[in-house]
Amino acid sequence: MVDVETPAGERIAIDDPRLISMLCDGIGDKHELTLLRSDRSMTDCSPVSIISMPTVSQLSKEFEIRVDKRRFRANLYVELESGNAFGEEEFVGRTLRIGPKATIAVVKRDSRCKMITLDPDTAQANPEVMRRLARDYQGKAGVYGVVLVEGIIRAGDKIALLD
Repeated sequence: MVDVETPAGERIAIDDPRLISMLCDGIGDKHELTLLRSDRSMTDCSPVSIISMPTVSQLSKEFEIRVDKRRFRANLYVELESGNAFGEEEFVGRTLRIGPKATIAVVKRDSRCKMITLDPDTAQANPEVMRRLARDYQGKAGVYGVVLVEGIIRAGDKIALLD
């Protein structure tokens, strides 16, 4: 059975009628809320992509163009205390806590696809970005992680290595 933790910190079983009542509070008569139970997963299991700003800055210098961080479509853009480009690679095989609760196991370096060749504002392609990344960094920039403990992450939250 699954329990839901409310913003107030109360834990309620997913099948408790009080949960539906709490969720419906304030949505009005024109909306209906139901909970659906399935033995099959109904969610995507996607990795979390993390890239450091020192990595983005280093690539800008090396490629001699302004590399917009949005090219990498990361979930998290982080500053590193070390300030080292590609410093996020040191997290591979380790567990991070971001903010008060979110816990992420970093599992591998992030293999990039040709989407990074597209300027996020103009969609103009620059294939040299991928060529250089492939040649100099095995086509990888940033890291992938798996969420172990869900939590809200806010700008400025501290990142702690747990192991």
